[in-house]
Amino acid sequence: MSWIKDNKFVAALGGGTLIGAVLLYFAGSKGAEKYDAAKVDFDAAAEEASVFEKLPLYPSDENVQGKTKALNEYRTALEGLQADFEKFRPKEIKNVTPQEFTTRLKAINEELVAAFAASGTGGKAPKMPELFFCGFEDYRTDLARSEATGLLDYQLQGVKNILLALAKSDISEFKNLHRPPLSEESGTEFKPKDTDVARPMPLELSFTGPEKSVRNFLSTIVKPDEQYVVIRTIRITNAKKEAPRATDAKFDRPAAAKPAAASVFGGGDFVFPEDDAKEGDAAKPAEAPKPAPAAADSSRILAQVLGNEEIQVFVRLDLMQFLPAKKLP
Repeated sequence: MSWIKDNKFVAALGGGTLIGAVLLYFAGSKGAEKYDAAKVDFDAAAEEASVFEKLPLYPSDENVQGKTKALNEYRTALEGLQADFEKFRPKEIKNVTPQEFTTRLKAINEELVAAFAASGTGGKAPKMPELFFCGFEDYRTDLARSEATGLLDYQLQGVKNILLALAKSDISEFKNLHRPPLSEESGTEFKPKDTDVARPMPLELSFTGPEKSVRNFLSTIVKPDEQYVVIRTIRITNAKKEAPRATDAKFDRPAAAKPAAASVFGGGDFVFPEDDAKEGDAAKPAEAPKPAPAAADSSRILAQVLGNEEIQVFVRLDLMQFLPAKKLP
């Protein structure tokens, strides 16, 4: 203790040095730990970067230029697609009074009934569903909401075009039309998703007819003029449940052969007497030619058993209401 009292400066300097060394030790150890942790993170990042460098789309200058070109081509294709569907996008859906919508609905219903009455094969009009009202049966006695009349009128025009095409296809029976109600009919607002470009309005049809009428109908509705239609589901079954029988076969029978023209001498071949026949000898009558053997009938066509049956069709389709075009980023 006496030495410390006699050498206070040296003792203070030594103690300070010792404390500084301890502090430097702890600081260095902490720094070493941080360095080791940073080194581990750096090595992991470097290894991950080396993996990315081997990928075909690593962000090199060449790949960046290629990606930019691909994005520009994709943008051009999307803009072209939006332009192609522009003619199907309604310019304006304007609401009308509920009374006016009901008047339009009745007029279109009468037009469709008349169109089906004037169609059909063999002069027989196809049978229609009872209480037919274009799928808007609820509005036979009730009025639509005024805020939904514009959208309902747009859908009504689509139903009209689809059913006119069905009437012109010469079906045998129009069985049913089901139209699920839109959300606006109950006062609920329709909110499309950010990725939606069109709103589907589903319809379900069922009818019976020959195979040709089905082809005509489907070929017509997929070539729209003003409104776009997408076929979602179609089910076709044969109206005849039993397998074809021999009695169902139909043959094309050849026309009967016409008789040979008679000769100017009354039919048959006339035989003149021989020049050296003796005088007084009576000429012998010519013998009738023997009939030729009947030729085998080679004009018989194979029986047609399949292809004339009627088929039952159920089709679910969507009438598309295209939403406003989206601006590309």
